[in-house]
Parts: sequence; C-alpha cells; structure tokens
Amino acid sequence: MPDTEPHLIQRAQKGDQEAFAALVTEHQRYVFNLALRVLKDEEEALDLAQETFVRAWTALPNFRGGSKFRTWLYRIVTNLCYNRLPNLRRSLNDLGDDVIAGIPETDITFDNPARGLESRELRSYLHKAIDGLDENYRLLVSLRYQNELSYEEIAGMLNLPLGTVKTGLFRAKEQLRRTLETYQEPSWTTP
Repeated sequence: MPDTEPHLIQRAQKGDQEAFAALVTEHQRYVFNLALRVLKDEEEALDLAQETFVRAWTALPNFRGGSKFRTWLYRIVTNLCYNRLPNLRRSLNDLGDDVIAGIPETDITFDNPARGLESRELRSYLHKAIDGLDENYRLLVSLRYQNELSYEEIAGMLNLPLGTVKTGLFRAKEQLRRTLETYQEPSWTTP
C-alpha cells in the first residue's frame, strides 16, 4: 500500500530522503508551473523550483501540519518569487482592501469536433493573455485557477487581506475579459 502524504511528511521530517523524494515527485510539476507562470522564464523557474525544495527540506522539521503541505510549499515558492521580483509584494498590497464579488464561472461543453478545435484555439489565446498580465495578477490567477487554491488559502499564503486577493482576482479577470473581447472566432465554418 502506498504511503499517504502525512506519513511521507513524518518520515521525511525524520530525515528519510526517499520519503522526501516522493513528496518532491508529487509536487514538482505544480511548483515549477507556479514559478514559470510568475517569472515567465523556464530556466529561472527551474532554478526557483530547485531552491524551493532545498528550503523545504531544511524547514521540514518546522512543518506542523496547520495547513496543507502544498499550501506550505507554495508559500515557499511565492516568498522566493518575492525575492526575485521585489515589486510584486508592493503591487499586491497596493490593490486595496475593497471586496468585489467575483465574476461567475461558466462551464462550456462542446458537442462537435470543430467546437473542440475552437476551444483549443481560445485556450491558447487565453494563456497568452494570462502571460500578458502584470506579475501580481499572474500570480493570483495561477494560484486560483491553475493550482485551485481558495481565496482564503491564497490570502494566507501571501499574507494579504482576503479583500485584496478578491480585488486582485477581479481586476485580473476584468483585464482578461477586455483582452478576450478582441479574440476573433476562427473564420472557417462547420457543416
């Protein structure tokens, strides 16, 4: 029977490098993707991901389980991003504390292959639009939608008021909405 994450953490806290390697394997893709989304440089993201796990190994004896391991790990990633992008924390804090209701999420399903192709094209356009966001918005969007963290988890991880997180995500979505308004549907038609 495979080890559960809490068991792997306990073993790693006692110095078991195999257990820690299993934790790294489980989380490395998420750590790298978050770093890449913020830094927009693959080599920098790889370096930061490696540094994240070195720091996690060093700090692991202090992990008490008050939050999810992934949340704790992402906190290390974001702190390292702050060190590399000093304007990031100031920009996030300058968003303000006004709480704005989120834009409702929509679930779109496609019933034919042509629509699926259009969906992939739109998704590619959306990724480019996200890459064009300011680094502070990119981080919030990545944490919320790519890493599926709650507003509360993001606020705790970034040590920001909940209203600041909600405002930042609202503004990021508004910026994305404006960018996506310029998206042109494919000119080909389906039978």
